[in-house]
Amino acid sequence: MRLLYRWLGLLVVSAGVIAAPAMAQSDASRPNVFLDCNSRNCNSQYFRTEIDWVNWVNAREVADVHVIMTSERTGAGGQRYQLDLIGVDDQAGYEDTQAFQTLPTDTDREALDGITHTLGIGLASFANQAGFRGLVQLMGPDPESSNVGTRRTVSAAEVDDPWNLWVFRVNGSGNLDAESTRSNTRVNGSINASRVTPTWKMNFFGNMNLNRVEIDLEDGTFTDTRTDWGFNPLVVYTVAEKWSVGLQGEVARRVRFNQSFRAELTPAVEYSVFPYTEATRRSFTFFYKVGPAYRDYIEPTIFGETEETRWEQSLSVNLAQRQEWGDAGVRITGSHYLHDTDRYNLNMRGDIDYRIVRGVSVRAEANVAWVDDQIYLPADEATDEEALLSLQQRASSFNYGIELGFSIQFGSIFNNVVNNRFGGGGGGGFGRRF
Repeated sequence: MRLLYRWLGLLVVSAGVIAAPAMAQSDASRPNVFLDCNSRNCNSQYFRTEIDWVNWVNAREVADVHVIMTSERTGAGGQRYQLDLIGVDDQAGYEDTQAFQTLPTDTDREALDGITHTLGIGLASFANQAGFRGLVQLMGPDPESSNVGTRRTVSAAEVDDPWNLWVFRVNGSGNLDAESTRSNTRVNGSINASRVTPTWKMNFFGNMNLNRVEIDLEDGTFTDTRTDWGFNPLVVYTVAEKWSVGLQGEVARRVRFNQSFRAELTPAVEYSVFPYTEATRRSFTFFYKVGPAYRDYIEPTIFGETEETRWEQSLSVNLAQRQEWGDAGVRITGSHYLHDTDRYNLNMRGDIDYRIVRGVSVRAEANVAWVDDQIYLPADEATDEEALLSLQQRASSFNYGIELGFSIQFGSIFNNVVNNRFGGGGGGGFGRRF
């Protein structure tokens, strides 16, 4: 057996030595590309496989061009992808933007093909301007193909749209998670109707959630069944380039928050320091709303109320950036009731992911909130079971959370090889049990 291990070890070492020269190295005749993706379909392996005429690198410091890929949802339910190409070092000063828009009916493969095509065009344009020659061959579409010129997004003015830009979605799901001493059944459903134009944004969302829990305890079986539902309308009107006004509403049942029925209609206004067209890369907004909220409680509250209508106002400030050095965001929200300004809620949340030097980055997330607006809490405290399962909101004066992390990467930064063998193996054996 020991001899077998020696032979296996020698075989592994030999394979590593033989394979090493075959690994793709940096080719000075090709541009070095660093992909920085924060959107859907960040399939770097697919991009490496389809665009094999560049050097994909893992560190921005050795790149010729830094590609920042972001996305945002379109009114029809698809995604609009934006690719910002930024020159690095000798190519500093180069900037280009490419965009691609998927349809809501596109498959993942169709979306990836479109993104890859757009990314390839952007990289080819950069390579041409930066002096890299002979990397790609330009080929036009087959003129006999039935797909020539058929794929593009059209405006409402160009077609007779029987839906008038309205989009509807219906979702549903069910889940059963059980073992011999417990079971949890969940049924969820939602319906959404939306219409988005450059001037108006309308969205109407309704949902229903059924949750049933059964747990065997020493003194019997604990059972909890509850149904929550809600309907949320939103109407937004574009006043000017950086100003928007709108109405937010809610009609809902929230058992965890001791509310058998609640209804509110809140006017709101938002100001954006930067143009909304730059939202995927940077945003700085101020959002203010004020309005009444009616609540019918399941149990009398700590103030002896069974129902009440209270006015509330809130202000949110949101700053987000995604640049070459990384990304960061800060959000501050403050609110209070108008009938008693001492009943307030102040929440601050921030995150940052910063590249320090080549291959070294740090990240941090933190949030803290001071809470004194829980006027809906029931007079009777939550039972031990409800507390352990988070079935009922409990009194709290504050909450906070923090997460710190770092990433260090070293070794080859020019390896463009993609190998999908044992992709689902996870390094573990068969039939592993926990």
